[in-house]
Amino acid sequence: MTAQEARELVRRLFLDTLPHLQVGPRMRQMVRLRDGLLEVAGEHFPLHELRAVRVVANGKAANEMVSTLAEIMAGVRLRGVVAAPAGPPARLAGFEYFAGGHPYPNEQSWRAAEAALSLLDQRNVSPDDLVVFLISGGGSALLEMPWKTRVSVEELRQFHETLVTCGASIQEVNTVRKHFSAVKGGRLAEAAYPARQITLYVSDVPEHLPSMVASGPTMPDETTLAECDGVLARYGLLEKFPPVFRGLWEQRGYDFPETLTPGDPCFAQSRYYCVLSNWDAVEKVAELAEAKGVIVKRDVRCDDWDYREAADYLLARLGELREENPGELVAIVSGGELSCPVRGAGVGGRNQEFVLDCVYKIAGRPVVALSGGTDGIDENSLACGAIADGESLGRARALGLEPEEYRLRSDSYHFFERLGDALVTGPTGTNVRDLRMLLAY
Repeated sequence: MTAQEARELVRRLFLDTLPHLQVGPRMRQMVRLRDGLLEVAGEHFPLHELRAVRVVANGKAANEMVSTLAEIMAGVRLRGVVAAPAGPPARLAGFEYFAGGHPYPNEQSWRAAEAALSLLDQRNVSPDDLVVFLISGGGSALLEMPWKTRVSVEELRQFHETLVTCGASIQEVNTVRKHFSAVKGGRLAEAAYPARQITLYVSDVPEHLPSMVASGPTMPDETTLAECDGVLARYGLLEKFPPVFRGLWEQRGYDFPETLTPGDPCFAQSRYYCVLSNWDAVEKVAELAEAKGVIVKRDVRCDDWDYREAADYLLARLGELREENPGELVAIVSGGELSCPVRGAGVGGRNQEFVLDCVYKIAGRPVVALSGGTDGIDENSLACGAIADGESLGRARALGLEPEEYRLRSDSYHFFERLGDALVTGPTGTNVRDLRMLLAY
């Protein structure tokens, strides 16, 4: 197999996986309307004859999740709020739509949060009401407002940008987000109490941390103010945030109650169902690779590691797999997200940075490395990721491109764009984290 053939195989496997990660078909398998009951994964929820089902949809998959739910519940009156990166192809009656900001909130994000809290106003909610939350990745920015509204929209955006780019893990980032927000850390569930609540979610976080999806607006929060304080100190964030946030935190005894913890009464009638997760993506790309005769190992142990350490680890595992299977096509498939601090003002994200790091490490070797976001987006670039092989370093230098210079500027996108190796899919409408594949041929 040539390098070009190996590259095309890996690229095609990634692209062929994406259609299997659409949330609509999965929801239709999980959710049904039967004899006046909403059935979700075998559990049944009666519907009030006179009152509308309230729906809050938030995240990159929000539009598709809402349209699918409306299709499933045809004939049932729905009222809702939808916060997505862009408007839907067709607007549904009874719904308010907001084009929230991502990766940082905008004015529409704030308005969406206000609309959601108004929809769930406890003065108009009874124990017989049903609220359906449709949550997916990206929701932390798409629906957001601060705990204290004297913060401006621009200050809120700067707060999120500083937090996301400081190099903290997703758990650490969301720990802070939850405690500064009026809608995260279970606060939407609190707003909807005492109604019956169903949360259908697409997970873009580690499998064991579902409350991190969109910073857990409907789920109990295991993090504490003390843990939040630790993250702020560890990364020196208070000095980097807009001054208003430092003032709020210094008065936190008054300004910041704990988020909603497990066992709080507001969760008594809540049920949670995962529609899609990163493991679905890992399994599908591995299945497709095995059908092509590739010997595959699945390995997600490096989830949330530094991207350079993850590259070293996965390449070492690939070497071991090849030694065990000489002469065979072998691959390591990994998922999750990697930590990647932003150093410069360039364009790119963690997926392209990971592959950029691999360019040196696989130079001259019969290895292909790919990393891509299943949402079709890699931070502030047009690409979702990149692909490289053992010849990439030589091709780059022939064009006058030095990977390290681009790494120092956090400008991985322009490196791969010039090399013709950026992966561009456009937004996919879903997000189950990132996929990485390293193949030895």
